[in-house]
Amino acid sequence: MTQVRVRFAPSPTGFLHIGGVRTALFNWLFARQQHGVFVLRIEDTDQDRSTEESIAAIIEGMKWVGLDWDEGPFRQTERMDLYRQHAVRLFDQGKAYWCVCKPEELETRRREAEAKGLSPRYDGRCRNLGITQPSGEAALRFKAPQDGQTVVDDLIKGKVVFDNSVLDDLIILRSNGYPTYNFSVVIDDALMQITHVVRGDDHLTNTPRQVPIFEALGFPIPRFGHLPMILGSDKARLSKRHGATSIMAYRDMGYLPDAMVNYLVRLGWSHGDQEVFTRQELIEKFSWDHVQKSAAVFSPDKLQWLNAEYIRTSPPEQVADALIPLLESAGLTEQVQRVSRTWLAELVVLVKERVKTLADMVTWVTPYFGETVSFDEDAAKKFLTPAVAPLLAKLLARFEAFPTFSKPEWEDTLKKLVEEEGWKMGQLAQPVRVALTGRTASPGLFEVMDVLGRDRTLLRLRKGLEKAQAV
Repeated sequence: MTQVRVRFAPSPTGFLHIGGVRTALFNWLFARQQHGVFVLRIEDTDQDRSTEESIAAIIEGMKWVGLDWDEGPFRQTERMDLYRQHAVRLFDQGKAYWCVCKPEELETRRREAEAKGLSPRYDGRCRNLGITQPSGEAALRFKAPQDGQTVVDDLIKGKVVFDNSVLDDLIILRSNGYPTYNFSVVIDDALMQITHVVRGDDHLTNTPRQVPIFEALGFPIPRFGHLPMILGSDKARLSKRHGATSIMAYRDMGYLPDAMVNYLVRLGWSHGDQEVFTRQELIEKFSWDHVQKSAAVFSPDKLQWLNAEYIRTSPPEQVADALIPLLESAGLTEQVQRVSRTWLAELVVLVKERVKTLADMVTWVTPYFGETVSFDEDAAKKFLTPAVAPLLAKLLARFEAFPTFSKPEWEDTLKKLVEEEGWKMGQLAQPVRVALTGRTASPGLFEVMDVLGRDRTLLRLRKGLEKAQAV
Protein backbone atom coordinates (compact mmCIF):
# COMPACT_ATOMS: atom_id res chain seq x y z
CA MET A 1 0.00 0.00 0.00
CA THR A 2 1.33 3.43 -1.01
CA GLN A 3 2.29 5.66 1.93
CA VAL A 4 0.13 8.78 2.25
CA ARG A 5 2.09 11.95 1.53
CA VAL A 6 0.40 15.34 1.83
CA ARG A 7 1.65 18.89 1.81
CA PHE A 8 0.89 22.41 2.95
CA ALA A 9 2.25 24.89 0.43
CA PRO A 10 1.63 28.53 1.40
CA SER A 11 2.84 31.53 -0.59
CA PRO A 12 4.88 33.88 1.64
CA THR A 13 3.15 37.06 0.54
CA GLY A 14 1.69 37.98 3.93
CA PHE A 15 0.70 36.51 7.28
CA LEU A 16 -0.44 32.93 7.82
CA HIS A 17 -4.21 33.33 7.79
CA ILE A 18 -7.04 31.32 9.31
CA GLY A 19 -7.96 29.57 6.06
CA GLY A 20 -4.37 28.51 5.50
CA VAL A 21 -4.07 27.06 8.99
CA ARG A 22 -7.27 25.07 8.51
CA THR A 23 -5.93 23.66 5.22
CA ALA A 24 -2.67 22.72 6.93
CA LEU A 25 -4.59 21.19 9.83
CA PHE A 26 -6.74 18.91 7.67
CA ASN A 27 -3.63 17.70 5.81
CA TRP A 28 -1.75 17.19 9.09
CA LEU A 29 -4.61 15.20 10.65
CA PHE A 30 -4.85 12.94 7.60
CA ALA A 31 -1.10 12.35 7.57
CA ARG A 32 -1.00 11.53 11.27
CA GLN A 33 -4.03 9.25 11.06
CA GLN A 34 -2.60 7.33 8.10
CA HIS A 35 0.94 7.25 9.52
CA GLY A 36 1.93 9.24 6.47
CA VAL A 37 4.21 12.18 5.73
CA PHE A 38 3.34 15.86 6.09
CA VAL A 39 5.47 18.15 3.90
CA LEU A 40 5.87 21.91 4.33
CA ARG A 41 6.67 23.71 1.09
CA ILE A 42 7.09 27.46 0.68
CA GLU A 43 5.92 28.62 -2.76
CA ASP A 44 8.07 31.73 -3.02
CA THR A 45 8.48 32.20 -6.77
CA ASP A 46 6.49 35.46 -6.72
CA GLN A 47 9.54 37.72 -6.63
CA ASP A 48 7.56 40.92 -6.17
CA ARG A 49 5.47 39.82 -3.17
CA SER A 50 7.36 37.04 -1.36
CA THR A 51 9.29 38.16 1.72
CA GLU A 52 11.55 36.58 4.32
CA GLU A 53 9.33 38.10 7.01
CA SER A 54 6.33 36.22 5.65
CA ILE A 55 8.28 32.94 5.57
CA ALA A 56 9.29 33.47 9.21
CA ALA A 57 5.66 34.27 10.10
CA ILE A 58 4.40 31.08 8.41
CA ILE A 59 6.88 28.91 10.30
CA GLU A 60 6.15 30.70 13.59
CA GLY A 61 2.42 30.24 13.09
CA MET A 62 2.74 26.55 12.25
CA LYS A 63 4.87 25.97 15.34
CA TRP A 64 2.44 27.90 17.56
CA VAL A 65 -0.53 25.72 16.59
CA GLY A 66 1.63 22.60 16.89
CA LEU A 67 1.39 21.42 13.28
CA ASP A 68 4.80 19.79 12.97
CA TRP A 69 6.05 18.74 9.55
CA ASP A 70 8.06 15.67 8.58
CA GLU A 71 9.88 17.10 5.57
CA GLY A 72 10.82 20.66 4.64
CA PRO A 73 10.39 23.51 4.67
CA PHE A 74 11.29 23.36 0.98
CA ARG A 75 11.52 26.61 -0.96
CA GLN A 76 10.63 26.76 -4.63
CA THR A 77 13.32 29.36 -5.32
CA GLU A 78 15.88 26.68 -4.46
CA ARG A 79 14.39 24.28 -7.04
CA MET A 80 14.42 26.45 -10.16
CA ASP A 81 16.66 24.12 -12.17
CA LEU A 82 14.17 21.28 -11.68
CA TYR A 83 11.30 23.34 -13.14
CA ARG A 84 13.38 24.41 -16.15
CA GLN A 85 14.54 20.84 -16.83
CA HIS A 86 10.97 19.55 -16.96
CA ALA A 87 9.76 22.52 -19.00
CA VAL A 88 12.47 21.82 -21.57
CA ARG A 89 11.49 18.13 -21.53
CA LEU A 90 7.93 19.09 -22.49
CA PHE A 91 9.28 21.29 -25.29
CA ASP A 92 11.56 18.52 -26.57
CA GLN A 93 8.58 16.14 -26.63
CA GLY A 94 6.50 18.62 -28.64
CA LYS A 95 4.15 19.23 -25.71
CA ALA A 96 5.16 22.87 -25.20
CA TYR A 97 6.05 25.75 -27.51
CA TRP A 98 7.67 29.16 -27.46
CA CYS A 99 5.31 32.12 -27.51
CA VAL A 100 6.72 35.46 -28.67
CA CYS A 101 3.53 37.48 -28.20
CA LYS A 102 4.27 40.70 -26.33
CA PRO A 103 2.38 41.47 -23.09
CA GLU A 104 0.70 44.52 -24.60
CA GLU A 105 -0.47 42.46 -27.59
CA LEU A 106 -1.94 39.83 -25.27
CA GLU A 107 -3.74 42.51 -23.27
CA THR A 108 -5.23 44.07 -26.42
CA ARG A 109 -6.51 40.68 -27.61
CA ARG A 110 -7.92 39.91 -24.17
CA ARG A 111 -9.93 43.14 -24.19
CA GLU A 112 -11.17 42.54 -27.73
CA ALA A 113 -12.34 39.04 -26.80
CA GLU A 114 -14.17 40.31 -23.74
CA ALA A 115 -15.82 43.07 -25.78
CA LYS A 116 -17.17 40.37 -28.13
CA GLY A 117 -18.38 38.26 -25.21
CA LEU A 118 -15.75 35.61 -25.88
CA SER A 119 -13.44 33.83 -23.43
CA PRO A 120 -10.30 35.96 -22.83
CA ARG A 121 -8.05 32.92 -23.15
CA TYR A 122 -4.92 32.85 -25.30
CA ASP A 123 -5.79 32.29 -28.95
CA GLY A 124 -2.88 29.91 -29.64
CA ARG A 125 -1.40 31.85 -32.55
CA CYS A 126 2.19 30.75 -31.71
CA ARG A 127 1.18 27.11 -31.15
CA ASN A 128 2.11 25.83 -34.60
CA LEU A 129 4.84 28.31 -35.60
CA GLY A 130 7.58 25.84 -34.68
CA ILE A 131 9.82 28.40 -33.01
CA THR A 132 12.87 26.57 -31.67
CA GLN A 133 15.20 29.40 -30.71
CA PRO A 134 13.35 32.67 -30.08
CA SER A 135 15.50 35.74 -30.72
CA GLY A 136 13.82 38.04 -28.23
CA GLU A 137 11.75 37.66 -25.10
CA ALA A 138 9.62 34.55 -25.18
CA ALA A 139 7.56 32.46 -22.80
CA LEU A 140 7.14 28.71 -22.92
CA ARG A 141 3.51 27.57 -23.16
CA PHE A 142 2.05 24.13 -22.48
CA LYS A 143 -0.05 22.56 -25.22
CA ALA A 144 -3.27 21.99 -23.35
CA PRO A 145 -5.74 19.37 -24.62
CA GLN A 146 -8.32 21.04 -26.85
CA ASP A 147 -11.09 18.46 -26.69
CA GLY A 148 -12.48 15.90 -24.28
CA GLN A 149 -12.91 16.32 -20.56
CA THR A 150 -10.81 16.34 -17.42
CA VAL A 151 -12.61 14.44 -14.65
CA VAL A 152 -11.59 14.95 -11.02
CA ASP A 153 -12.78 12.55 -8.31
CA ASP A 154 -12.63 15.14 -5.55
CA LEU A 155 -12.25 13.89 -1.96
CA ILE A 156 -14.79 16.44 -0.77
CA LYS A 157 -16.87 17.59 -3.73
CA GLY A 158 -17.19 14.22 -5.46
CA LYS A 159 -16.98 13.95 -9.25
CA VAL A 160 -16.18 17.26 -10.97
CA VAL A 161 -16.06 17.44 -14.77
CA PHE A 162 -14.20 20.12 -16.76
CA ASP A 163 -14.54 20.69 -20.50
CA ASN A 164 -11.04 20.87 -22.00
CA SER A 165 -12.23 23.16 -24.80
CA VAL A 166 -12.27 26.10 -22.37
CA LEU A 167 -8.63 25.64 -21.36
CA ASP A 168 -5.93 27.79 -22.91
CA ASP A 169 -2.26 27.06 -23.40
CA LEU A 170 -0.94 28.32 -20.11
CA ILE A 171 2.55 29.72 -19.71
CA ILE A 172 4.82 27.31 -17.82
CA LEU A 173 8.04 29.35 -18.03
CA ARG A 174 7.91 33.15 -18.10
CA SER A 175 10.25 35.16 -20.29
CA ASN A 176 12.43 35.82 -17.22
CA GLY A 177 12.95 32.08 -16.75
CA TYR A 178 10.69 31.78 -13.70
CA PRO A 179 8.05 29.04 -13.65
CA THR A 180 4.39 29.84 -13.21
CA TYR A 181 2.39 28.60 -10.23
CA ASN A 182 0.46 25.89 -12.06
CA PHE A 183 3.64 24.37 -13.47
CA SER A 184 5.94 24.51 -10.43
CA VAL A 185 3.19 23.01 -8.27
CA VAL A 186 2.88 19.98 -10.55
CA ILE A 187 6.64 19.38 -10.62
CA ASP A 188 6.89 19.69 -6.82
CA ASP A 189 3.89 17.47 -6.09
CA ALA A 190 5.21 14.84 -8.50
CA LEU A 191 8.83 14.84 -7.34
CA MET A 192 7.79 14.94 -3.67
CA GLN A 193 5.49 11.98 -4.39
CA ILE A 194 2.45 13.76 -2.97
CA THR A 195 -0.47 11.30 -2.97
CA HIS A 196 -3.24 13.71 -1.91
CA VAL A 197 -3.47 17.41 -2.79
CA VAL A 198 -5.91 19.05 -0.38
CA ARG A 199 -6.31 22.82 -0.65
CA GLY A 200 -8.90 25.60 -0.68
CA ASP A 201 -11.60 25.46 -3.32
CA ASP A 202 -10.30 28.71 -4.80
CA HIS A 203 -7.77 26.34 -6.43
CA LEU A 204 -10.44 24.13 -8.00
CA THR A 205 -10.16 25.86 -11.38
CA ASN A 206 -6.40 25.23 -11.34
CA THR A 207 -6.90 21.47 -11.15
CA PRO A 208 -7.94 20.89 -14.81
CA ARG A 209 -4.90 22.93 -15.83
CA GLN A 210 -2.55 20.83 -13.70
CA VAL A 211 -3.86 17.32 -14.42
CA PRO A 212 -2.87 17.42 -18.13
CA ILE A 213 0.67 18.47 -17.13
CA PHE A 214 0.94 15.46 -14.81
CA GLU A 215 -0.22 13.30 -17.72
CA ALA A 216 2.10 14.90 -20.26
CA LEU A 217 5.13 14.27 -18.04
CA GLY A 218 4.05 10.73 -17.20
CA PHE A 219 3.65 11.44 -13.49
CA PRO A 220 1.05 9.71 -11.28
CA ILE A 221 -1.92 11.99 -10.66
CA PRO A 222 -2.62 12.61 -6.94
CA ARG A 223 -6.08 12.57 -5.42
CA PHE A 224 -7.46 16.08 -5.15
CA GLY A 225 -9.63 17.58 -2.44
CA HIS A 226 -10.90 21.15 -2.28
CA LEU A 227 -12.02 22.64 1.02
CA PRO A 228 -14.92 25.11 1.10
CA MET A 229 -14.00 28.66 1.96
CA ILE A 230 -14.52 30.33 5.32
CA LEU A 231 -17.04 33.18 5.44
CA GLY A 232 -17.55 36.00 7.91
CA SER A 233 -20.79 36.41 9.83
CA ASP A 234 -22.13 38.53 6.93
CA LYS A 235 -21.53 35.55 4.59
CA ALA A 236 -18.79 37.44 2.73
CA ARG A 237 -15.36 35.86 2.37
CA LEU A 238 -13.38 36.12 5.60
CA SER A 239 -11.15 39.19 5.57
CA LYS A 240 -9.50 41.71 7.87
CA ARG A 241 -12.74 43.60 8.31
CA HIS A 242 -14.16 40.59 10.16
CA GLY A 243 -11.38 40.93 12.74
CA ALA A 244 -7.92 39.46 12.90
CA THR A 245 -7.30 36.80 10.28
CA SER A 246 -3.60 36.24 11.04
CA ILE A 247 -3.14 33.20 13.25
CA MET A 248 -0.52 35.01 15.35
CA ALA A 249 -2.98 37.84 16.00
CA TYR A 250 -5.12 35.30 17.85
CA ARG A 251 -2.14 34.33 19.97
CA ASP A 252 -1.65 37.99 20.84
CA MET A 253 -5.35 38.31 21.71
CA GLY A 254 -4.99 35.50 24.22
CA TYR A 255 -6.25 32.38 22.47
CA LEU A 256 -4.72 29.00 23.27
CA PRO A 257 -3.30 27.02 20.31
CA ASP A 258 -5.30 23.89 21.18
CA ALA A 259 -8.50 25.96 21.25
CA MET A 260 -7.68 27.41 17.82
CA VAL A 261 -7.01 23.93 16.39
CA ASN A 262 -10.24 22.58 17.88
CA TYR A 263 -12.23 25.53 16.52
CA LEU A 264 -10.69 25.44 13.04
CA VAL A 265 -11.23 21.72 12.58
CA ARG A 266 -14.92 22.26 13.35
CA LEU A 267 -15.09 24.91 10.61
CA GLY A 268 -16.18 22.46 7.95
CA TRP A 269 -15.82 19.08 9.69
CA SER A 270 -17.93 17.33 12.29
CA HIS A 271 -18.17 14.13 14.28
CA GLY A 272 -21.70 13.81 15.57
CA ASP A 273 -22.53 16.49 18.12
CA GLN A 274 -19.10 16.51 19.76
CA GLU A 275 -17.60 19.99 20.07
CA VAL A 276 -14.44 19.58 22.14
CA PHE A 277 -11.72 17.17 21.00
CA THR A 278 -8.24 16.28 22.13
CA ARG A 279 -5.68 16.15 19.35
CA GLN A 280 -5.55 12.39 19.61
CA GLU A 281 -9.33 12.21 19.21
CA LEU A 282 -9.11 14.42 16.12
CA ILE A 283 -6.48 12.16 14.60
CA GLU A 284 -8.53 9.04 15.31
CA LYS A 285 -11.91 10.40 14.15
CA PHE A 286 -10.96 12.58 11.17
CA SER A 287 -12.30 11.58 7.76
CA TRP A 288 -12.90 13.33 4.45
CA ASP A 289 -16.44 11.92 4.42
CA HIS A 290 -17.43 14.34 7.18
CA VAL A 291 -15.93 17.46 5.62
CA GLN A 292 -18.84 19.60 4.51
CA LYS A 293 -19.16 20.77 0.92
CA SER A 294 -20.61 24.20 1.75
CA ALA A 295 -18.76 27.21 3.12
CA ALA A 296 -18.22 27.48 6.87
CA VAL A 297 -19.09 30.62 8.85
CA PHE A 298 -16.51 31.98 11.27
CA SER A 299 -18.04 32.84 14.65
CA PRO A 300 -15.89 34.88 17.06
CA ASP A 301 -18.36 34.12 19.87
CA LYS A 302 -18.03 30.36 19.34
CA LEU A 303 -14.26 30.63 19.27
CA GLN A 304 -14.28 32.63 22.50
CA TRP A 305 -16.54 30.09 24.20
CA LEU A 306 -14.25 27.26 23.16
CA ASN A 307 -11.17 29.16 24.31
CA ALA A 308 -12.77 29.69 27.72
CA GLU A 309 -13.36 25.94 27.93
CA TYR A 310 -9.71 25.27 27.22
CA ILE A 311 -8.54 27.85 29.76
CA ARG A 312 -10.78 26.26 32.35
CA THR A 313 -9.83 22.63 31.66
CA SER A 314 -6.18 22.80 30.54
CA PRO A 315 -3.39 22.15 33.07
CA PRO A 316 -2.84 25.46 34.94
CA GLU A 317 0.92 25.27 34.31
CA GLN A 318 0.28 25.08 30.57
CA VAL A 319 -2.02 28.10 30.69
CA ALA A 320 0.53 29.96 32.82
CA ASP A 321 3.24 29.35 30.22
CA ALA A 322 0.99 30.75 27.50
CA LEU A 323 0.10 33.72 29.71
CA ILE A 324 3.70 34.85 30.30
CA PRO A 325 4.28 36.53 26.88
CA LEU A 326 1.07 38.54 27.31
CA LEU A 327 2.08 39.60 30.83
CA GLU A 328 5.44 40.72 29.47
CA SER A 329 3.72 42.67 26.69
CA ALA A 330 1.66 44.37 29.40
CA GLY A 331 4.85 45.66 31.05
CA LEU A 332 5.10 43.05 33.81
CA THR A 333 8.36 41.43 32.73
CA GLU A 334 10.27 42.18 35.94
CA GLN A 335 7.35 41.08 38.12
CA VAL A 336 7.00 37.82 36.17
CA GLN A 337 10.70 37.10 36.58
CA ARG A 338 10.39 37.41 40.35
CA VAL A 339 7.64 34.81 40.76
CA SER A 340 7.65 31.04 40.40
CA ARG A 341 5.81 29.07 37.73
CA THR A 342 3.94 27.32 40.55
CA TRP A 343 2.65 30.64 41.85
CA LEU A 344 1.61 31.66 38.32
CA ALA A 345 -0.33 28.41 38.02
CA GLU A 346 -2.10 29.20 41.32
CA LEU A 347 -2.99 32.59 39.88
CA VAL A 348 -4.45 30.92 36.80
CA VAL A 349 -6.62 28.68 38.99
CA LEU A 350 -7.78 31.75 40.91
CA VAL A 351 -9.20 33.58 37.88
CA LYS A 352 -9.73 30.94 35.13
CA GLU A 353 -13.50 30.67 35.65
CA ARG A 354 -13.89 34.40 35.04
CA VAL A 355 -12.10 34.84 31.69
CA LYS A 356 -12.55 33.91 28.05
CA THR A 357 -9.10 34.83 26.77
CA LEU A 358 -5.61 35.21 28.17
CA ALA A 359 -5.90 38.93 27.44
CA ASP A 360 -8.83 38.97 29.89
CA MET A 361 -6.66 37.04 32.32
CA VAL A 362 -3.90 39.64 32.16
CA THR A 363 -6.42 42.24 33.31
CA TRP A 364 -7.63 40.01 36.12
CA VAL A 365 -4.21 38.99 37.43
CA THR A 366 -2.35 42.31 37.17
CA PRO A 367 -3.29 43.37 40.74
CA TYR A 368 -1.59 40.29 42.18
CA PHE A 369 1.89 41.32 41.06
CA GLY A 370 4.04 43.64 43.13
CA GLU A 371 3.87 44.54 46.80
CA THR A 372 1.22 47.22 46.62
CA VAL A 373 -1.71 47.83 44.32
CA SER A 374 -3.10 50.77 42.36
CA PHE A 375 -6.57 51.75 43.50
CA ASP A 376 -9.44 52.37 41.15
CA GLU A 377 -10.30 55.83 42.38
CA ASP A 378 -14.07 55.39 42.15
CA ALA A 379 -13.84 52.13 44.10
CA ALA A 380 -11.58 53.67 46.75
CA LYS A 381 -13.83 56.70 47.11
CA LYS A 382 -16.88 54.52 47.62
CA PHE A 383 -15.46 51.83 49.94
CA LEU A 384 -12.28 53.12 51.61
CA THR A 385 -14.00 55.75 53.74
CA PRO A 386 -13.41 57.18 57.24
CA ALA A 387 -16.49 55.24 58.40
CA VAL A 388 -14.90 51.90 57.59
CA ALA A 389 -11.41 52.81 58.82
CA PRO A 390 -11.91 51.74 62.49
CA LEU A 391 -13.23 48.32 61.46
CA LEU A 392 -10.41 47.85 58.95
CA ALA A 393 -7.93 48.67 61.72
CA LYS A 394 -9.46 46.05 64.04
CA LEU A 395 -9.43 43.42 61.27
CA LEU A 396 -5.80 44.22 60.46
CA ALA A 397 -4.78 43.86 64.10
CA ARG A 398 -6.47 40.47 64.40
CA PHE A 399 -4.95 39.21 61.16
CA GLU A 400 -1.51 40.36 62.32
CA ALA A 401 -1.89 38.17 65.41
CA PHE A 402 -1.78 35.08 63.21
CA PRO A 403 1.82 34.05 62.34
CA THR A 404 0.68 32.37 59.09
CA PHE A 405 -2.26 32.62 56.73
CA SER A 406 -5.01 30.11 57.40
CA LYS A 407 -8.18 30.39 55.36
CA PRO A 408 -10.49 28.92 58.08
CA GLU A 409 -9.01 31.10 60.84
CA TRP A 410 -8.93 34.33 58.86
CA GLU A 411 -12.42 33.77 57.42
CA ASP A 412 -13.79 33.04 60.91
CA THR A 413 -12.09 36.18 62.23
CA LEU A 414 -13.75 38.37 59.59
CA LYS A 415 -17.19 36.87 60.26
CA LYS A 416 -16.90 37.32 64.02
CA LEU A 417 -15.78 40.94 63.68
CA VAL A 418 -18.74 41.73 61.42
CA GLU A 419 -21.13 40.12 63.92
CA GLU A 420 -19.59 41.98 66.88
CA GLU A 421 -19.93 45.33 65.13
CA GLY A 422 -23.43 44.64 63.84
CA TRP A 423 -22.38 45.13 60.23
CA LYS A 424 -23.31 43.12 57.13
CA MET A 425 -20.60 41.00 55.53
CA GLY A 426 -20.51 43.05 52.34
CA GLN A 427 -19.97 46.27 54.27
CA LEU A 428 -16.52 45.07 55.31
CA ALA A 429 -15.75 42.54 52.59
CA GLN A 430 -15.90 45.12 49.79
CA PRO A 431 -13.47 47.56 51.46
CA VAL A 432 -11.13 44.62 52.10
CA ARG A 433 -11.43 43.57 48.45
CA VAL A 434 -10.61 47.08 47.24
CA ALA A 435 -7.68 47.28 49.67
CA LEU A 436 -6.26 43.97 48.39
CA THR A 437 -6.91 44.27 44.64
CA GLY A 438 -7.70 47.93 44.02
CA ARG A 439 -11.01 46.85 42.48
CA THR A 440 -14.56 45.95 43.41
CA ALA A 441 -14.54 42.62 41.59
CA SER A 442 -12.26 39.70 42.38
CA PRO A 443 -12.34 35.97 43.04
CA GLY A 444 -13.13 34.78 46.58
CA LEU A 445 -11.62 37.09 49.18
CA PHE A 446 -9.68 34.42 51.03
CA GLU A 447 -8.50 32.76 47.82
CA VAL A 448 -7.07 36.19 46.96
CA MET A 449 -5.33 36.35 50.34
CA ASP A 450 -3.92 32.86 49.82
CA VAL A 451 -2.36 33.85 46.49
CA LEU A 452 -1.03 37.13 47.87
CA GLY A 453 0.37 35.47 50.97
CA ARG A 454 0.28 36.75 54.56
CA ASP A 455 2.83 39.55 54.28
CA ARG A 456 1.44 41.16 51.12
CA THR A 457 -2.11 40.79 52.40
CA LEU A 458 -1.23 42.68 55.57
CA LEU A 459 0.77 45.31 53.67
CA ARG A 460 -2.11 46.00 51.31
CA LEU A 461 -4.60 46.17 54.17
CA ARG A 462 -2.37 48.78 55.85
CA LYS A 463 -2.26 50.81 52.62
CA GLY A 464 -6.04 50.51 52.33
CA LEU A 465 -6.45 51.68 55.91
CA GLU A 466 -4.17 54.67 55.22
CA LYS A 467 -6.30 55.50 52.16
CA ALA A 468 -9.49 55.30 54.24
CA GLN A 469 -8.05 57.47 57.03
CA ALA A 470 -6.74 60.07 54.61
CA VAL A 471 -10.12 60.85 53.07
